[in-house]
Amino acid sequence: MTTAILNWSEATQAVDSAKSILMVTHLNPDGDAIGSLLGAAHALRARGCAVTTLAVDKGVPTYLRFLPGADGIVPKLEGGEWELMISLDSSDEERTGDVGMYGRAHSQRVINIDHHPTNTLFGNIYLFRPDAVSTTQIVQEWLEQMGQPLTKEIAVPLLTGLVTDTQGFRTSNVRPDTLGYAQKLMQAGASLTEVTARTLGSTPYQNIQLWKYVLPSVELKDGVISATVTQEDMKAARLSDMTDGGLVEYLVTANEAMISVVFKELADGRVELGFRSKPGFNVAAVAFSLGGGGHTQASGATIAGPLEAAKARVMPLLHTARAQGTLTIA
Repeated sequence: MTTAILNWSEATQAVDSAKSILMVTHLNPDGDAIGSLLGAAHALRARGCAVTTLAVDKGVPTYLRFLPGADGIVPKLEGGEWELMISLDSSDEERTGDVGMYGRAHSQRVINIDHHPTNTLFGNIYLFRPDAVSTTQIVQEWLEQMGQPLTKEIAVPLLTGLVTDTQGFRTSNVRPDTLGYAQKLMQAGASLTEVTARTLGSTPYQNIQLWKYVLPSVELKDGVISATVTQEDMKAARLSDMTDGGLVEYLVTANEAMISVVFKELADGRVELGFRSKPGFNVAAVAFSLGGGGHTQASGATIAGPLEAAKARVMPLLHTARAQGTLTIA
C-alpha cells in the first residue's frame, strides 16, 4: 500500500461527536507510538473531545515516561465500551495486542492513523500517509487541518516521534518540510536537546550488560550483519522484557554492513526479528513476507522457532534484499 488516504474532515467529525474515545498503539511501543498517542490525546482533550482511555500492552517503556501524560496510559483493558477507538502507529490489528483486540470488540468505529507502508487498512476512517516520516507528523498535520493550537504538552510527544523515527533526522525520508514540522514544535515549547538526550542518547546499564553476552554471536557475511539474543542472555543481564538494547541499530553502522538483523529468542519458543538497513536497501519487504511490517529501513516480525530454523529461513531473504539494493548515501 503506497497511496495516502487522508479523511481529515471525517476523522475530526468522529472525535468531536464521540462521547467516549479509546486510544491505543502497538506492542513494544517506541517514541513514535507513545509520542503520537500522547500528542493526539492532549490535543483532543484541549479541543473538548471525550478521550477517556489510553492503552498500550505492558505499559510505557522507562525511557519514555518523561513525556507529559505518560502516567495516564494503562497497560491492559478489563472493561469499558467506547463510541470511537483511535489506533496510532500500528500497521495491522495484531500489532495492537490485547488492548487493541479488546478495544475493537467494544468500540463502534475505529480511526486508523499510521505511516507504515505495510498498513492493512483496518478500521473505518483513515489518516494514512506512507510518505510521512512518523505518525506524529500525521497527527501534527491533522491538528493543523482542524485549527487546533499547539501547546508544550502536545509538542513534546510529537517531537519525540519525529526525532526517534528519523533517528535524529538521519533517515533517507527526511525532507526540508520535516525540519519545518520540528521547528513549529520547538516554537511551541518542545526542547530538541531534551528529547534527543532522553531518547537517542539514553541507554540503561542493563542493556550494555546484555551486549556483553550477545556480541560474541555477531557475524558479518556479504553485507548482512547478524546477532542472536537468547533467553540465557536475558537472564544473565537480569532483564525480563525481551530487548536487544538497541543493538540492531548499532550493528548497521558497521561500514561493511548494509543490513542488520537481531534474532531474539522468546520464552514461548518463537523468534522476534529486528531489521535495519542503510538507505537503498528495503527490509520492510522482508518483514512483510514474514508476517511483520515496518519501515523501509527499520522493520520487524515474529516467526516460529527454534533459533537455527529461524536463521535458516530469514538469512537468505536478507541476502536477496542486500543483492537487490544499492547504497544511496552520496
